[in-house]
Amino acid sequence: MLGILATVTYMGCQPQTITIGNGLTSSNLAASFTVTPVTGKLNYYALKANEAGLLGLKWDKGDGGGSSAGKAVDTVFYPDAGQYTITLTAIGIGGTTATSSQNVTVATSDPLSGNLVKGGKFGTGDDAFWQHFIVGTGNQMVINTSTGYMTSNQTGFQAGAIAQTLTLTAGKKYMVDMIVKGSGMTNSWFEVWVDTKAPVNGQDYNTGKKPISLNTYAGCGGSSFNGKLSALSCAGDGNPFTVPTTGTYYLVIKNGGDNTGVTGVSFTNVTLRGVQ
Repeated sequence: MLGILATVTYMGCQPQTITIGNGLTSSNLAASFTVTPVTGKLNYYALKANEAGLLGLKWDKGDGGGSSAGKAVDTVFYPDAGQYTITLTAIGIGGTTATSSQNVTVATSDPLSGNLVKGGKFGTGDDAFWQHFIVGTGNQMVINTSTGYMTSNQTGFQAGAIAQTLTLTAGKKYMVDMIVKGSGMTNSWFEVWVDTKAPVNGQDYNTGKKPISLNTYAGCGGSSFNGKLSALSCAGDGNPFTVPTTGTYYLVIKNGGDNTGVTGVSFTNVTLRGVQ
């Protein structure tokens, strides 16, 4: 169904003048932009910024990926139904900036790329979708529903993990991702595994495919981090990935090591979806 309803709410524009620089500022800088559903492409939206006085810009597309440099004309894809806040930061002469935001409501999840994971935003009741287990004497991961994050604190080369069963199709490409943050780990890892083997409490899980991970031995996760795991990962078998047979698989998220940091590792917005 191509007739997707997009509800757009303007949230204001607040220009700021930064006094450092060459003393010049943009008098006509605006951060206004339009959001238009792309005809014939489900859940795709065209973004177009007002280019008056514009030298550069950043888009925050509201998908958890944060703000990053972009183009005045861009496209965003939202595979899951929900409300997303798009924020534009416009940059003009002398460091002048202006920001504005719009809310976009996506009515229907994409049938091919919708999220297969349930309870991945870790709100009230979402813990029921996950099986908890530990490796050795590791600590169980804990949900904080007020923040919407699952948190893991591990020491002594022990590990905690969660798992969820999913039905996957042989040969189809899948991609897994999430938002992950931490103060920095020491001799530790944060891994995602996908396999047909059921996890067992007290036993390690290191079978099947490991699409994506942080690993201080491989060079990531040792300093403070906050962002999409797909952007932070430096180890794994490859993301997207395929599975050899159609059937039931376990998505396992495991964290362990010598010390996972002062704040531990927290994560949310867990997704596993088909790739178009």
